[in-house]
Amino acid sequence: MDYIFAVGDVHGEIAAWEALLTKWNPEKERLLSVGDLIDRGKNPGAVVRKAMLLEKQYGAIFLRGNHENMLLDWLAEPSEKMMYYISQGGMETIESFITYKAMTRKITPEELARRVEDEAAEELAFIRKRPYYYEWGDFVFVHAGVDLTMADWKMTSEHDMVWIREPFQQGENKTGKTFIVGHTPTESLNEDGSAAIWYSPDRTIIDIDGGAVFGGDLHGVVVSQTGIEKTYHITNQEKA
Repeated sequence: MDYIFAVGDVHGEIAAWEALLTKWNPEKERLLSVGDLIDRGKNPGAVVRKAMLLEKQYGAIFLRGNHENMLLDWLAEPSEKMMYYISQGGMETIESFITYKAMTRKITPEELARRVEDEAAEELAFIRKRPYYYEWGDFVFVHAGVDLTMADWKMTSEHDMVWIREPFQQGENKTGKTFIVGHTPTESLNEDGSAAIWYSPDRTIIDIDGGAVFGGDLHGVVVSQTGIEKTYHITNQEKA
């Protein structure tokens, strides 16, 4: 397709995401998410199941974010990672994946992890297959960013691709690529503290995480090979 419709961090906010999807034209635009579908928001499970359907029906692209990795890290080490994952909004994801939610705080982390693995096997298989980046002509879509000090940005560690902040946002981009990312809510980057889309001074880094889960905006941008053609935003009224 000649256009990509890229969406910022959804974080379980299914209503805002479905409202934004009404702006998407699936006949002309490939849908792409920059990661962090889960955690913190109202119904991460519904967001993941919607993503699975859109991938199957339209070939939509869903990248991996640090929150997808946090879920998988918790499943690998339930006791060790439990408190940290809960502090990052993980319980919202856990409870949206299982039945009998009242039991989640009465069983061990290992038992809870087994329940999630059993009851959300398809959702977890989908999450485990998420790629770290998508290169499209002169554009690269990635959750957090890349190591701009490397001769080849593709050699960036998987950890940095979902976690990096200032070294990427403040670095000198000599890659010849324009990066469209999420991860960092734009209110912390914009001088006016707004949730608007953030552009680096040379406009080669574009952050579309409007912090919707914190009451900001869920952004969508229509991208062609010449640049951003349209922008949309849905203010998350449930959190505003």
